[in-house]
Amino acid sequence: MPINLNGRSLLTLRDYSPDEIEYLINLSINLKAKKRSGISGTALQGKNIVLLFEKTSTRTRCAFEVAVFDEGGNVTFLTNSQMGVKESIEDTAKVLGRYYDGIEFRGYQQETVENLALHAGVPVWNGLTDSYHPTQILADLLTMKEHIYKPFRKMKLSFVGDARNNMGNSLMIGAAKMGISFTAVAPPSLFPSEEIVNYARGIAAESGAVIEVTDEIAPGVKGSDAIYTDVWASLGEEDKLAERIALLQPYQVNGDLMKKTGNPDALFMHCLPSFHDSNTSIGATVKEKYGLDAMEVSDEVFRSRQSIVFDQAENRMHTIKAVILATCGKL
Repeated sequence: MPINLNGRSLLTLRDYSPDEIEYLINLSINLKAKKRSGISGTALQGKNIVLLFEKTSTRTRCAFEVAVFDEGGNVTFLTNSQMGVKESIEDTAKVLGRYYDGIEFRGYQQETVENLALHAGVPVWNGLTDSYHPTQILADLLTMKEHIYKPFRKMKLSFVGDARNNMGNSLMIGAAKMGISFTAVAPPSLFPSEEIVNYARGIAAESGAVIEVTDEIAPGVKGSDAIYTDVWASLGEEDKLAERIALLQPYQVNGDLMKKTGNPDALFMHCLPSFHDSNTSIGATVKEKYGLDAMEVSDEVFRSRQSIVFDQAENRMHTIKAVILATCGKL
């Protein structure tokens, strides 16, 4: 049967089948080719989209805005709503759902985006919560498809670092859905939850993926086609930085760790922003206070030929465009 996602929200990849995810990736490929050829679309002409942000952003906001503008739609960027202050999430959703054809939310609680979707009456898209980051995973899957010349079911992806954050959770689920073998490599205190692991292994039993969790770096990354990492302290966790540095310094992705894959063509992936040098205020503070030139990834690896982080960043735009068009556009 043909895939029809019209009216669907994207809150987590748990809710999407492998065929639906594959459909979005293939649609992204077509939209990317149109973009590269300078072809604008009209699939969102007459459509209005609101971006509801609690957390700061570069890629998520810009990718959503350009995606909508490219297809003839209009965007409102909203950071000062009354949601949760003078107005409930339910009431906010009902109001915005009458003004807009789609709502993007980027914030803290997964419950918030789920409540918006429950009451809005229009598609709601999760641009990031503390639990999940599904639009990033779609971009990552597209990027792996472009750079690793084998089917998903023959790929191995290893996530190194804080494996129980939104990226660790989402990558494990996305990999399991698509048959990509996945290893979370982390200190035991930062392992993904048992519920997430059991869910992913249940999906993997059908897709053929192997899902593993370990604190041992060398066996964890061996044979990987790509090494993925993320910041050691997410937005809102800056007070835990000293603790995370102590825990995660051995897990920094550097040249030595990349060699442990045994794969000279292993790729490096990161959702960005990355603390790969001291050229940010936080990076400078970390260097002054802890003596580190970089945190989760060395500058050498970040700038190496193996790094595909900016391809991932570009692909946020193409995959987000695919999600919007598939769920509320005129395809």
